[in-house]
Amino acid sequence: MYLGAAIAVDLFDTLSPGAVAWLRIAGAALVLVLWVRPGRAAWRPGRLVLAAAFGLITAAMNIAFYEALDRLPLGTTVALEFLGPVAVAALGSRTRRDVLALGLAVTGVVLIADVRWEGTAVGVLLALVAAACWAGYIVLGKRVAQRGRGMEDLATGFVVAAIVTSPLALSLGPAFAGDTPTARLLLLGLGLGLASTAVPYALDQVVLRQVGRARFAILLALLPVAASIIGVVVLQQIPTPVEAVGIVAVAAAVAVRSADEGESPPTA
Repeated sequence: MYLGAAIAVDLFDTLSPGAVAWLRIAGAALVLVLWVRPGRAAWRPGRLVLAAAFGLITAAMNIAFYEALDRLPLGTTVALEFLGPVAVAALGSRTRRDVLALGLAVTGVVLIADVRWEGTAVGVLLALVAAACWAGYIVLGKRVAQRGRGMEDLATGFVVAAIVTSPLALSLGPAFAGDTPTARLLLLGLGLGLASTAVPYALDQVVLRQVGRARFAILLALLPVAASIIGVVVLQQIPTPVEAVGIVAVAAAVAVRSADEGESPPTA
């Protein structure tokens, strides 16, 4: 995920957020189709409808997130987008332990993300759209995973999403006419799709088959923790005391929520 984020930052110097989002979607579609090679049955309407809905909600999430990043600080965007998983976790909470885990996760993410309440109203709205789409991603992703053909549905869903959002590719024209080599742009787009979408979303399908939606939503709080750990290992960026408290809070949230066996793994 964070290798993909580094690629995206590089692309933002040349392309608009929408164009970068489309490259991510199209790159993921290409990688997944070549990797999974979905059979004829995967393209039939009975299966394609759910897969397409999943691909489109995921594409919308990525587009809204990148557009929000163009208008808000990163920490603010991350915190607002995390409201999506928070809503899913809240709706799935059944015990005081669940509520405690949710509170710890929210606190941890806010502390780690270095939230700065500045930016535009449009940026806030886009981040909230991304949050709603992330909630939809979890709900539809669980249904896709339960069907038992998650990888094929990922591939076909992203093909549909790449086609539907293809008007965003029109903004790639000026970049290809500029100083950046075309081959480099295409390779970066492919790398972005692989690192930020194909691999992590495929892993999400594995996890979603094993846990419920609410527990998965809490596990997503580990994303900023992973970013902090990578910052320490790769960039020697030592977390501040506040960020360290946030990491501990997220770890506690995962431990508390995982201890609850109210959600049994699916048998599908």
